[in-house]
Amino acid sequence: MKKLFLLIFIIAGLITGLVFITADKAVAPVNNTTPTAKSNTSSSFDKTTFSTTDPSSVWVIVNKQNPLVPKTHEPNDLVIPDVPLRVPGNESMQLRKEAATALESMAKQAKAANINLMLSSGYRSYNYQVDLYSGYVKTQGQAVADTQSARPGYSEHQTGFAADLEPTSKICEVEDCFADTLEGKWLAANSYKYGYILRYTKTNQALTGYKDESWHFRYVGVKLSTMLHNTDTSSLEEFFSVSGGPNY
Repeated sequence: MKKLFLLIFIIAGLITGLVFITADKAVAPVNNTTPTAKSNTSSSFDKTTFSTTDPSSVWVIVNKQNPLVPKTHEPNDLVIPDVPLRVPGNESMQLRKEAATALESMAKQAKAANINLMLSSGYRSYNYQVDLYSGYVKTQGQAVADTQSARPGYSEHQTGFAADLEPTSKICEVEDCFADTLEGKWLAANSYKYGYILRYTKTNQALTGYKDESWHFRYVGVKLSTMLHNTDTSSLEEFFSVSGGPNY
């Protein structure tokens, strides 16, 4: 009788333990929610690493409301990147050294994928921008010119960190159709890996002040370009909460 009672007691204890185990599993929180990229990564990003106002800074933001200071700023480490050049010998075939090195790496990797890139325009001095902008105003009027060309002192190209790119074939050279070329698609998908971002898009026109330019890429360094890519952030203005827009 004692043995039977002991056996029943043991079985009851095992059943109770199973109930507790099952209950623990039932009430354990199950997190099926994947946090968005923005909430998961951007909060830990140090936005003060580089200045957004110093014209020599890799993160400098230049737009219609934020000109270079001084407006005649001139980079001190311009070099000619070792890539195909649209106009060899022209001053616009230069970039800041860091941006040039990154472009060389990007062009090399692109070529391995049978994508042949060429630098269409890089650095533009203040005086160069004077001539370029004046030409647009003369032929198209200032209102139209302001949608596609920066006034002198307000151009990213003057920083030496901006690069207009095109195919070596010159198909869709600095035209909207570049976005649909193999080169345009490759750059849109891969440029961030080399520190470049597609600067002007249809989704950020209200902030940048310019129509979309599928050929205009801006070097910001791999850390920031990767962050912008991972958080699906459309512009430097949005990420750094800097003013911008279509009006000077």
